[in-house]
Amino acid sequence: MVDFRLERTVPLPLDETWRRLTEWPRHGDAVPLTRVTVAPGPPTREGTLVVARSGIGPFAFADPMEVTVWRPPADGTDGLCRLEKRGRVVLGWAEIEVRPGPGGRTRVVWREELRVRFLPSAFDGLLRATSRAVFGRAVNRLLRRP
Repeated sequence: MVDFRLERTVPLPLDETWRRLTEWPRHGDAVPLTRVTVAPGPPTREGTLVVARSGIGPFAFADPMEVTVWRPPADGTDGLCRLEKRGRVVLGWAEIEVRPGPGGRTRVVWREELRVRFLPSAFDGLLRATSRAVFGRAVNRLLRRP
């Protein structure tokens, strides 16, 4: 099992930062070979199921995640979303937090605990480095594009 944390400070309002990070289908545009679906459809709330399907053909797998905490920012307060990974391959959780930052900017904290079933712990270092790179790039792309 690996855990990692990504932090960004962006020149966007709190609510726009939240919208960009929690518009789930956009994650598929930011992560290679991935398509994201949501059930039920918008709006997101506790109990919403977000499924990221990654890979090609028979080498694809689903990463279903249930939203267990949904607290959008309101009136300048922090926002927090927690997703519990419920798949057969990928387990763990992810949290996306947005909060007011310096100079009208927004601070983003993305925390994740990740376990890939059947992957020996000897690969934890590689999994952590790869996850940080993939998710870091995805967060950057999500925050850059409206």
